[in-house]
Amino acid sequence: MIWLKAFIAAFLATLIFHQGLFGLFYLADILPKAPYNMTPTGPLGVPSVLSLAFWGGLWGLPLWALVRRRTGVSHWLISLVFGAVGPTAVAMLVVFPLKGIEVAPLMVVGGLMLNGAWGVGTSLLMRAMGARPSPAAPTTA
Repeated sequence: MIWLKAFIAAFLATLIFHQGLFGLFYLADILPKAPYNMTPTGPLGVPSVLSLAFWGGLWGLPLWALVRRRTGVSHWLISLVFGAVGPTAVAMLVVFPLKGIEVAPLMVVGGLMLNGAWGVGTSLLMRAMGARPSPAAPTTA
């Protein structure tokens, strides 16, 4: 059940935090495209933003695996760093080249910020859904 919560929290964090910050960047004329892109994407023709949210949901699983036993600052720092670096690296090094998209330095900075917001947002939503970091299991020598 906790893994379903992680998926849902990360899915929603994509729509709320990632796309919310994207919208602020758009309104500030930092980004040329509007958030919540409803253009159908292949192969199923679902709106692009829902495809993004689905992948965000999947990224929530390893994020929760990393932070579920952390408390305090380390919980939030790992959420921020994993969110910023993991999805951004995969997008820039794998997805964009496959789609023929040139990666500019500002895209990297923007990706780190958007995905970092997603990571922290995922942890916030996990907390809102009642998930709390559990202490590490004791080890025996």
